[in-house]
Parts: sequence; structure tokens; C-alpha cells
Amino acid sequence: MRRSPSVTDHDDKFMRRALVLAEKHAGRTSPNPMVGCVIVKHGTIIAEGAHRGPGHKHAELEALVKLGGKARGATVYVNMEPCTHRRLGKVPCAVAVKESGAVRVVVGSKDTFPGHGGGITALRRAGIAVSRALVAECDALNRGFLVWAATQRPAFTLKAALTLDGKIATVTGDAKWITGKAARADGHRLRNSHDAIMVGVGTVLADDPQLNCRLTGGRDPIRIVLDGTLRTPPTARLLRSSPRTIIVAGPRADKAKQVALEKAGAEVWRMKLRANGQVPIYELAHVLGQQQILSVLVEGGGQVHASFLEGRFAHDVVLYLAPKVVGGPAPSWVGGKGVGTLAAAHELRPFGIPSYLGDDLRLRFVPG
Repeated sequence: MRRSPSVTDHDDKFMRRALVLAEKHAGRTSPNPMVGCVIVKHGTIIAEGAHRGPGHKHAELEALVKLGGKARGATVYVNMEPCTHRRLGKVPCAVAVKESGAVRVVVGSKDTFPGHGGGITALRRAGIAVSRALVAECDALNRGFLVWAATQRPAFTLKAALTLDGKIATVTGDAKWITGKAARADGHRLRNSHDAIMVGVGTVLADDPQLNCRLTGGRDPIRIVLDGTLRTPPTARLLRSSPRTIIVAGPRADKAKQVALEKAGAEVWRMKLRANGQVPIYELAHVLGQQQILSVLVEGGGQVHASFLEGRFAHDVVLYLAPKVVGGPAPSWVGGKGVGTLAAAHELRPFGIPSYLGDDLRLRFVPG
């Protein structure tokens, strides 16, 4: 965790509150970031705000309007750098903060979207003290936005529930349920917070999943199926409900199958496949970015996870480890050909603190 020299634990507390406010609208703000704002004076919160999504006020403006636009002598905590761009004549957040009379601003992430950043510099030029706090945590919350702003591609999170020996099913294919209710609920929170969810057609054929979010008040992500030859049946459960279902196929896939899937509600995208018959992830990522899909939760199966690790496309990995062992040639959460030496192994770095969800252990990693 990086901290500015002037940042204290007191500041961290208020920044964490800003993160809580921001995360309440997870999955609903794209193509904008999730942002929370807390305004503090004499150690007491006097106003709060959060960005609820496109068309709504930015977090700083939502908080300031509760104070009549004035926050004289206060400190403003915001997990994303105040913007400097004008939106349909609206005052940029950095200007609103400057004019509010605030004397200090504590920022988490920098806004790297072209034409939006520069808020920190503008505030300092105006004589306002600016510090940064909980940078790693703030960047992690908006990893999708930051990756998309820099590359015009979404951030990908690999997610799997597995046994102690790394299996995602038994030798007969039984996979319900590896983890308990608490871990499964946390997985649905991930679905709620991502713009889209992606699986390979093998997962569709084996499990017939709905790929929806079953949390009260949750939202269903866009569904993406990697299916080079259009083996997805038109009766698949993921086609029965909103929002969009995108099936990515090769140029030679049967046209009659496409018509049947489109009648069932799917969008069929055709792309030139790789030599091994797999959908090209890099090219697909660019198309998804153009559609303003900023974050994608990849739930496998093993071959899909292997493709992401081999291509270095994964930005996050979340694993739910159950205290069970199945043994045998059961499928692993990462398939593919594997590597020949440990030196060639895919290296991941632990991120955050492991946590128990019932009897299951939640682990998070980022690329090493």
C-alpha cells in the first residue's frame, strides 16, 4: 500500500468510507469509474456522495450540492482524481472542489482517461494541498476503468471454485457444489460488479448455467460464450433472460445454427479463429472495449483459463478453495497443454488478505 508522507490512519479511514460508497454502485457506472466522495471538517463527516452511473452527478458534485456547493476549510476525500473535463457545460469536479473553499484533497487513483485527468495538478496550482492514500485499494476497485482508459480493452478477472487438489469437478463431471453458500454468494457479488461474464462452450454444454446474479437487488452481467463452431444449443438457459448474450464463433460456423441462436435471443459475433481453433482473446478484447464493456469475469472452464494465462490477458485471479480432495484425472481449473519446466510456470502475486467464507478460503492474485 502506497501512502503520501502526510497521510495518516485518520485519512485512511475516510478514504475507506469513500471506497464503500463507490462500491455500492459496482457494475452500474460503466463506462465511468466507481467513485465515492467524503467531505470532512474537524474530524467529522459533513457530506457524502457517490457516482451512480452515466447521466448522474459525479461523486464530488453530489456531495458538494448537499452543502450548497461550499466546503470552506474542509478536506475532500475521493477515490478517483477529480476530473477536469466539461460535460455538456457542467462544471468540472476539480473546479467545483476549488471553488468550494476546501483546503485539502486526499485522492486515491489518478484518472488516466485521455482528457479527463490533471485534477491533482489543477488543485495544487490553486493552492490546495493534495495527498494520496490507499492507492492500491483504489486502483483495484476501478481496475476495469483504468485498464480500459489505458488500452481500450476490458480488464479480465479469472474466477474458479476448486478443491485442494485444484479440481473443478469429479472424474464423472459432478461440480455441484464444490464450495459452500458463503463462497457462492461472494461469487455472485463478483458477477454483480462486472460488466460481463465469459465462459467457454464446454461449460455451457456440461453445466447449462444461467450465468446470472442471484443476489437480492443484483444485476445480471452480459453473457459471453466462446464457441468457435456454434455448439451452444438454442435451448440453453443463459438465453432465456436479459441482458445480452453474445456468442463468439468462427467464420465457418454453420449459418443455420446462427439463425436458431439469434431467434433464441443471442447475438452471434464472427471472428477469425486462431490456428488451434480457439477464439482470439486479444482481438475480442478490442471489440468488447469498443462496446464499452470495461470488466469481464471469466468463469472458465480450464481451457479458457489456460488461454488467458498463456496470453497474459488476466488482470485478476479470484479462487475459492474448498477443503475437499477428489483425486484422479478430474478436470483442473487450468487446462491446456501445460508447461515443461517450473521456470515457465505462470507466476501470480498474492493481493489483499486471504479470507474464510465458511469453510472455504478466498484467495486473490494479480499477475507476477
